[in-house]
Amino acid sequence: GAHDVLLCPVPPLDADILPEAERAEVVAALDSVDYVTVFDELTPLELIEFLRPDVIVKGGDWAEKDIVGAEAVRKWGGRVAIMPEIEGASTTNIIDKVLQAYRSADEAGKGG
Repeated sequence: GAHDVLLCPVPPLDADILPEAERAEVVAALDSVDYVTVFDELTPLELIEFLRPDVIVKGGDWAEKDIVGAEAVRKWGGRVAIMPEIEGASTTNIIDKVLQAYRSADEAGKGG
């Protein structure tokens, strides 16, 4: 079957750092991914039911009971995979590191 990937809308700050088209391109480059789509709806349930993906993959900060479409995917023999978070690799953490570096450099420049 197809290995579909759904990319949900991203928070505005994240979108400024890595636009959705680039996020989709990065995910599509994975060997295990056959198709990527971006959706604008509040939840992907209707799209999941239409596409019938084999797997829904979410980050480790999600509980399976909170994953939209999990029940539907299991009904047709699919599965839900929750991937462990990689410490320090989230967009938020990367942004924080960049901001801290600029603040430190700015403070060092004011010292004289």
